[in-house]
Amino acid sequence: MAWSTVVEFVHEYIVRDEARGRFELTFGPGGAWSNLFTRAAGFRGITVLRDKHTPQRFLTIEVWDSEEVRAAALHDHATAYAELEASLHPWIESSAAIGVFGIVNEATVRPPGSPRRRSADGTRGGRRPPHA
Repeated sequence: MAWSTVVEFVHEYIVRDEARGRFELTFGPGGAWSNLFTRAAGFRGITVLRDKHTPQRFLTIEVWDSEEVRAAALHDHATAYAELEASLHPWIESSAAIGVFGIVNEATVRPPGSPRRRSADGTRGGRRPPHA
């Protein structure tokens, strides 16, 4: 099976209780992190997940066109990136790079009764509709 060329960088943060709101704002839409990389070619976005059972634990998932594109963006924005990382330091108890992942498969679950995707000829699943 072919791997997607898009890569996802997963990072774990343990955030101090009093800083969780600021952390979420920093990585959320319009936050400093998104604003920094929105200008970077090849940045597709970031997802922030908070652990339901351990609310100070977060995962960030950055999506990039490739590892090389991300490396170039970090180089191009090195000063701003270093300043942003330094500003996060007081909020973070620990952080760890989990890894770099590529999509192998995706599955979409549709609710019962929802229409199936139409084939190129406009029929459902390649079956022709009955004629009236």
